[in-house]
Amino acid sequence: MSKSYDKLTIAKRTANIAPSLTLAITAKAKKMQADGIKVIGFGAGEPDFNTPDFIIAAAKKALDEGHTKYTPSAGIFTLRQAICAKLNKDNGLGYTPDQIVVSNGAKHSLHNVCQAILEDGDEVIISAPYWLTYPELVQIAGGKPVFVETTADSGFIMTPMQLEKAITKKTKAVIINSPSNPTGGVYSENDLRDLARVLERHPGVYVISDEIYEKLVYDGKKHFSIANASKDLYDRTIVVNGMSKAYSMTGWRIGYTASNVSLATAIDNMQSHTTSNPNSIAQYAALEALTSAEGDKFLTKLTKTFNERRKVMAERLSKMPVISYITPNGAFYFMVNIGMLKGKTIGGIKINGAQDVAEILLTQAEIAVIPGEAFGAGDYIRLSYALSPEDIEKGLDKLEKFLRNI
Repeated sequence: MSKSYDKLTIAKRTANIAPSLTLAITAKAKKMQADGIKVIGFGAGEPDFNTPDFIIAAAKKALDEGHTKYTPSAGIFTLRQAICAKLNKDNGLGYTPDQIVVSNGAKHSLHNVCQAILEDGDEVIISAPYWLTYPELVQIAGGKPVFVETTADSGFIMTPMQLEKAITKKTKAVIINSPSNPTGGVYSENDLRDLARVLERHPGVYVISDEIYEKLVYDGKKHFSIANASKDLYDRTIVVNGMSKAYSMTGWRIGYTASNVSLATAIDNMQSHTTSNPNSIAQYAALEALTSAEGDKFLTKLTKTFNERRKVMAERLSKMPVISYITPNGAFYFMVNIGMLKGKTIGGIKINGAQDVAEILLTQAEIAVIPGEAFGAGDYIRLSYALSPEDIEKGLDKLEKFLRNI
């Protein structure tokens, strides 16, 4: 008779991790493409153009100069200086290099934060729709995600009353994502100052401010960091950002946190025992992106390009039957309401939510979208406009034809 310690087991924490709803759709779309079917993918979570040449050149130079060794675990000092300068120039936030920890992408930064601040059972407030990784990171760290449902009428913005109602004695943090993936919602300065007034009444609550899409803001909106709302909020806000979206550097994996010194030290100590340091070559590439005049030129071009695509998608979607949407003010996604399709049977599939719609669109219209169940929003599908104008037009042609046929 075997004893319990004779059996191979897997840690219970892994059982809490939900499988990605996006992977099944993506895998099926790739299989169809391999079979010669021209699937248009609206699932892209990254810019569709290559990393700028001046950044690539900096990486090559770093290789030639032998910057291929371990770096300080928090990142090279010059990059942390450059991040401080960026936060000061763009966000009006004063940090010193010992408050900055560079990690292997913003997702890794978020993981580090959750591991550093959460104890078992701690609650983290997350507004829905949410980026699908937030609740998983919270649960991996032993925390409990608490969801606040927002609506299209509010622009998917969490209100002060909702935040106050969600806070309990177990609340350890709230995650603010502006501009938002998946909604494209942007919190105004007034929105964030209103939330800050609530949080000032609860001094034991951290704020995790995910600002990875900050450079992609449209219609005269301006990005504002809640860390700027007050001295109190500055001390307990962890700003999370990175290079992936702004500089088309998704594969380079450079993200960073800015926080109080004590927390930054804890994150650095932890990272020193996990990844040792971020990729050395990518750090030098990121340094060039943040300090070169070419960087600002690229950001201007990037925002203009995505704004033009956003307008095209909004115009086309406005002419389609059955669906509805709100025009996003940031990032590069549309959340499209497919609620009117629920209960219908199309192609032998009864529609109970967005996942069924995504399956039907893939098999019958040959377009891949991300179902809203992944974001806590089962009445929505997410469409990215981080793909070529030609593919946007072709994909929307297919979507419109499908909707008109039903």
